[in-house]
Amino acid sequence: MADETPDTQIPPDETLPGGEAERVLNQEEIDSLLGFDVAAEQVQDKSGVRAIVNSALVSYERLPMLEIVFDRLVRLMTTSLRNFTSDNVEVSLDSITSIRFGDYLNSIPLPAILAVFHAEQLDNYGLFTVDSNLIYSIVDVLLGGRRGSSAMRIEGRPYTTIERTLVQRMIEVILADMCAAFEPLAPVKFSLDRLETNPRFAAIARPANAAILVKLRIDMEDRGGRTELLLPYATLEPIRKLLLQQFMGEKFGRDSIWESHLAGELWSTKIDIEAILDEQTMPLGRIMNLQVGETVMLNASPDSRIELRCRGVPLLTGRMGRVGSSVAVRVDDAIERTDASRAL
Repeated sequence: MADETPDTQIPPDETLPGGEAERVLNQEEIDSLLGFDVAAEQVQDKSGVRAIVNSALVSYERLPMLEIVFDRLVRLMTTSLRNFTSDNVEVSLDSITSIRFGDYLNSIPLPAILAVFHAEQLDNYGLFTVDSNLIYSIVDVLLGGRRGSSAMRIEGRPYTTIERTLVQRMIEVILADMCAAFEPLAPVKFSLDRLETNPRFAAIARPANAAILVKLRIDMEDRGGRTELLLPYATLEPIRKLLLQQFMGEKFGRDSIWESHLAGELWSTKIDIEAILDEQTMPLGRIMNLQVGETVMLNASPDSRIELRCRGVPLLTGRMGRVGSSVAVRVDDAIERTDASRAL
């Protein structure tokens, strides 16, 4: 009987249907194994080792002017793309994030068209990515597709010359809007360099370099798609000081109506100007002992230069004279203000 006991035992897999051999993975474990747990990593606080690993990423909030620049770009694109497509186009800004350049190239959904553009004044490059939905939608709209029908997608083939040409025209329109968006901040000319369909040929920076990723959504009634703008931090480095500024308002702090009103009020403002003949340093005891009728001698002659001041701030120099029955000062030179005088 002792020899028959092992033969009569039931295998553990049958007695434990929920055992180790038949354990089913849940969705979180599957996402973790496949590397799709991106949202959880963004929610978690990046501290400790995770902060060191991601130290190459720089938050775009350090450049607050970028939000104003891209908000202006969205408004310009809405108008220009409406004129370009003769259709009702809505452009929206989805997000502005920081990412490594190599990670972005690996995350581009293919097929897509990648446009490499050159920022001439910044002497560097940027990247535009147009997804397939937007490509087919633009082609459908420009070639007279009927409204109310989604664009036809043909997978498994490269983009034709007509499709590439139409997308290139759209990108050139967007680049012109980018020039206008950066104009109030710094004159930058963006010109299209080349179009690529393989991300390997669109390497404009090292994989570990940090870049700013701007995701835009373009909707044309029931058609549309996404386009992404990637600007490496090396491209923005020449104007980084300007991007660190914080302007109020939608036009970089510039309002033509307010400027004209302020200029008009300044020209009509009345101020008191003091003409200083001479200045002397005297002991306090001498001043306290001054009596009525005493004379204080000035170290000034009829040809001495007079200094004109406004609330203690030196403005002009000139010479004293007479016009009719009034004492006048003829202005000779303007006094260049120093940093100390500007602080007054």
